[in-house]
Amino acid sequence: MRGVIFDGTEPRVVDDLEIRAPGPGEVLVSVAAAGLCHSDLSVLDGTIPFPVPVVLGHEGAGTVAAVGSGVTHVAPGDHVALSTIANCGTCADCHRGRPTMCREAIGRPGRPFTRGGRPLFNFASNSAFAERTLVKAVQAVKIPEDLPLTSAALIGCGVLTGVGAVLNRARVDRGESVVVIGTGGIGLNVLQGARIAGAAPIVAVDSNPAKESLAREFGATHFVSSAAAAREVLPSGADHAFECVGSTRLIREAVDLLDRHGQAVLLGVPPADAEASFLVSSLYLDKAILGCRYGSARPQRDIALYADLYRRDRLLLDELVTRTYPVEDFAKAADDARAGRVARAVLTF
Repeated sequence: MRGVIFDGTEPRVVDDLEIRAPGPGEVLVSVAAAGLCHSDLSVLDGTIPFPVPVVLGHEGAGTVAAVGSGVTHVAPGDHVALSTIANCGTCADCHRGRPTMCREAIGRPGRPFTRGGRPLFNFASNSAFAERTLVKAVQAVKIPEDLPLTSAALIGCGVLTGVGAVLNRARVDRGESVVVIGTGGIGLNVLQGARIAGAAPIVAVDSNPAKESLAREFGATHFVSSAAAAREVLPSGADHAFECVGSTRLIREAVDLLDRHGQAVLLGVPPADAEASFLVSSLYLDKAILGCRYGSARPQRDIALYADLYRRDRLLLDELVTRTYPVEDFAKAADDARAGRVARAVLTF
């Protein structure tokens, strides 16, 4: 079986992976497509520490190959999008509708893969960069068969994170102003989340002018190259500022851009030991800095909702898929993603 592994030194495409059969409450999925997210690249460069060897990938879609006992909501042959939240479903946070806060879903990677008899970790409880992967039943969400799997693959991370940050975490209301710093895969989804929420104006900030056309297609009413230029559009400040790069400098700029009662939502991932600074006095006018994990999503509900919005032409997915790559071309896909040449690179099997 083919897949992309990382041994702590460099990523490699191999063809001798093995995976065990599904146990109770598990689903074996034949992966058709998987998005290459910057979180995967952050494992490679050490920004996100993760045990190795590991099978990479966490944004995918495919068909159910087999199910373990007790799984009733999907069956072999069903099309599914995969989430990364392997939540338990029984703890207090799960019952409060906060599966992203489930302690069973954080920092407990399994090892369903083997290679040459040696176990390998799965990344983000998902490992979508493999021809087949094994997930908990709660992570497999049935989707309509007319939804292209190359597009559906992007729901499970980029869409859930970006759109969810707007609708679930920030709870942007109609007519509120939004600034989005960074218009990569996550930033584009924040833009379309703001558009769906009815925000106005929606200001995209990116130093790369080539990104303007796509940013406007996803919902930006303005496109500027700096926070200072965003301030010219919104002289009183923004109701919501989303930092989608992972830069402590840009986090500070997001906070400084806020109007009274504004919120800065942090989505980019800087190094684990990074520290950001801000003027304490700047927060006293009811301003807030919000962390956000995975768009505060409830995947079984939200993935189905976003699939429906796509079918009603309210959510863009196909436009995110800048280019598809056979899994053997992982190195090229990673280079293009790092250089910002693609909104989302999608690996296919």
